[in-house]
Amino acid sequence: MGGHDLKQGGAEHYLIKNEPFYLSIADEKALFLAAADARLPVVLKGPTGCGKTRFVEAMAFALGRPLITVSCHEDLFASDLTGRYLIAGGQTIWADGPLTKAVRMGALCYLDEVVEARKDTTVVIHPLADERRTLNIEKTGEVIAAHPDFLLVLSYNPGYQSVMKDLKQSTRQRFVSLCFDYPAPEKEIAIVVKESGVDEKTAGLLVMLGTKIRNLREQGLAEGASTRLLIYAGALIARNVPPRAACRAAVCEPLTDDAGLLETMDEILCDLF
Repeated sequence: MGGHDLKQGGAEHYLIKNEPFYLSIADEKALFLAAADARLPVVLKGPTGCGKTRFVEAMAFALGRPLITVSCHEDLFASDLTGRYLIAGGQTIWADGPLTKAVRMGALCYLDEVVEARKDTTVVIHPLADERRTLNIEKTGEVIAAHPDFLLVLSYNPGYQSVMKDLKQSTRQRFVSLCFDYPAPEKEIAIVVKESGVDEKTAGLLVMLGTKIRNLREQGLAEGASTRLLIYAGALIARNVPPRAACRAAVCEPLTDDAGLLETMDEILCDLF
């Protein structure tokens, strides 16, 4: 997409101005760029806080395309994606939703935690995720052919979602699927150092903490300690918060209210710090 097109569609507002820091875990960058070149929609699967959103931002920057992100939730209606009629100045006008804007301007549209959205909402994306590459606006009767640069990207956490909140096969089989997980320790240490500002030794202890807490899932912990939470703890430590207090506030307490699990995590903290 040329600069003229970007300005015409207001897309410059959605461009990532500075390159996001993202450390590759495997071959996900090459796979994503190949999918984008082939105009294939992509779904990212992996635990909360493992870098899926940062990855999409990095890929939007690499491609030089606008990025429109929608955080999905149970009250997300199809009209929240496509658009709705509004009253302005005594007149009824149509306002495009985020998905429609992305389709028109050739942006990456990222639907984060898509399984949280209503089931009837996800059906709207089906014609965009196959060879048709069209968006049907039911309220206006318009059928929009997607801009050549448009790319649809979804994400969800298959390990956390219930059976009632899984991605339907009719949706899954329209997408190239990339699997994400927590980085290997040496890479996770590098990420924590870069993002939080702590030294390598402290980052190593934080990553060890994260690994030990992730093992507690067998004891009933719903989600493991994400890389994001380790970065939060590091950011507090870098600002002179005592390590154990920082880890309790940024890692342990956000994960659970269960007194037994918190006590177990506190014992891990005492051993490490």
